[in-house]
Amino acid sequence: MGVLQRYTGRRVLITGGGSGIGQASVLRILEEGGQVVAADISEAGLADTAEKANSTALSTLSMDIADEESARAGVAEAVQRLGGLDTLVNAAGVLRSAHFEQTTLAEFEQVLRINLIGTFLVTRESIPALRAGVGPAVVNFSSTSAAFAHPYMSAYAASKGGIQAMTHALALEFSKQGIRFNSVQPGSISSGMTDGTGRSKQSLGPGLPPDVDLGMFAKASPALPLDDGAIFAGPDAVAAVVAMLGSPDAYFVTGTEVRVDGGSHM
Repeated sequence: MGVLQRYTGRRVLITGGGSGIGQASVLRILEEGGQVVAADISEAGLADTAEKANSTALSTLSMDIADEESARAGVAEAVQRLGGLDTLVNAAGVLRSAHFEQTTLAEFEQVLRINLIGTFLVTRESIPALRAGVGPAVVNFSSTSAAFAHPYMSAYAASKGGIQAMTHALALEFSKQGIRFNSVQPGSISSGMTDGTGRSKQSLGPGLPPDVDLGMFAKASPALPLDDGAIFAGPDAVAAVVAMLGSPDAYFVTGTEVRVDGGSHM
């Protein structure tokens, strides 16, 4: 069976395209025939994506989604390069972990600024191009932490819960204009935020306290088995769902989220 070609002729902007799930989404959508601009704050990450893709259908763009002017200029540049916009994937984000009472205001605000406000800024700037796009769709990144308890990750959970709620609001606001909004809820996924195994406190994200109780993460283990005893699936597991939601195949899906966690929160 050949690879699906759902993105032939589609113009796609993917933030966070320099690593993890964002990079996997870039590679998947390119494979399906898309014309892609991958944006990231990391030049090294974008160079890695370009090397792995080895495709003339890919263009890379440096953008800081947490900065309003960078987001405005970056989206404008992406739309110009693509000649329009049909699918937006807001994959960029950060994970910070710490004891709640030891979390500074600056640390809490940084996570909200990048994850939630960054998603707002890029989406807002993309709306005019999406409105003129073909079967326009936005795929946002929530998390299982938005609905289920993930200890030491209060700022991250708050940001992802905000993204999920905003996705629902936008789905209704722009429904009559034909722009679909959905989100994915990754859980137990290897990404740029983890080392990809989930076997130690270091692998569960930066900043976990030295006295972390790993037992608190037991209920986040997936039910589905993975190779080599790992509990984190590869980013391609989420990229496949992102590709579906951003494609015409999902023409009747909007205002919802798809959990990709191997059944850890059944």
